[in-house]
Amino acid sequence: MAISIRLSRGGSKKRPYYRIVVADARAPRDGKFIEKIGNYNPLLAKDAENRVVLDTERAKHWLSVGAQPTDRVARFLDAAGVRERAARQNPNKGKPGEKATERAEERAEKLKAQEEAAAAAAAAPAPEPAAEAEAEPAAETTEQ
Repeated sequence: MAISIRLSRGGSKKRPYYRIVVADARAPRDGKFIEKIGNYNPLLAKDAENRVVLDTERAKHWLSVGAQPTDRVARFLDAAGVRERAARQNPNKGKPGEKATERAEERAEKLKAQEEAAAAAAAAPAPEPAAEAEAEPAAETTEQ
């Protein structure tokens, strides 16, 4: 029987509250579990001491008999010093997709063209203003 240490959701809509449970891997998320070893309240501040409550002795026991924690529970166990969590590496996750790359290249080309046009306009000598030979007659205003 495959055993996992995972979260079981409780709480109302938009107000999650999780129990950290040891359960058969085939059991449903909120279904039957073997033992409750802690709880997690994501609504509390990250530095609150009651955000994650974990029975480390029971967690060590279940890990020793082969229970596999989920990624989130593995983070909790690492923070509690029960089990070292290997950092994951996915360098392709942060890369933009094809369309986003194309749009970025188009923007770069437009920006480069604008900079070249501005540089060409700045480098070209400015024409001297021609002196006005004829003064414009003043407009007469009459009130009626």
